[in-house]
Amino acid sequence: MIYVCPKTRVEETIALAGATRLVTLLTHRAEFQRPASIVPANHLFLEMNDVVAEEPGMVVPARAHVESLLAFVREWDRAQPLVINCFAGISRSTAAAYIAVAALAPHRCEAELAQELRRVSPSATPNLRLIGHADELLGREGRMIAAIEAIGRGADAFEGTPFSIAVDRKGNVNL
Repeated sequence: MIYVCPKTRVEETIALAGATRLVTLLTHRAEFQRPASIVPANHLFLEMNDVVAEEPGMVVPARAHVESLLAFVREWDRAQPLVINCFAGISRSTAAAYIAVAALAPHRCEAELAQELRRVSPSATPNLRLIGHADELLGREGRMIAAIEAIGRGADAFEGTPFSIAVDRKGNVNL
């Protein structure tokens, strides 16, 4: 199971889910304390701003960020849940969840996965820069980008509501 939440709900989500792995996508020097229940080896911290184009003083989501995410997700045995968080639980974390699901279920239709993401998270607005890198790395030939563009911007929200995506050990995904 993959859980997605904002930074303010990480401890609560990990406790409720019984998660043992965590992906955090926050800006450089953002304050974040890894929960004690997550050992350092099971925490991937990706530092980037929530931007899609080069901006002075900003860390743009890069191919290397997505490569790290894919490696971390692929080594996950799916025996215990994974939590993915960003500041608001709306853009970077929803992109990372969509990328994880696409990587674990390569047989699933990108548009179908994006529609289900919208269903479980009305505020989801996945970062297109992250999606673009993943689309290329996963050989999805533009279909991931097109699918996310098709669902459009999510509902306005200060914070996203935590949600989950069921992923079994065989790569079957139930959103």
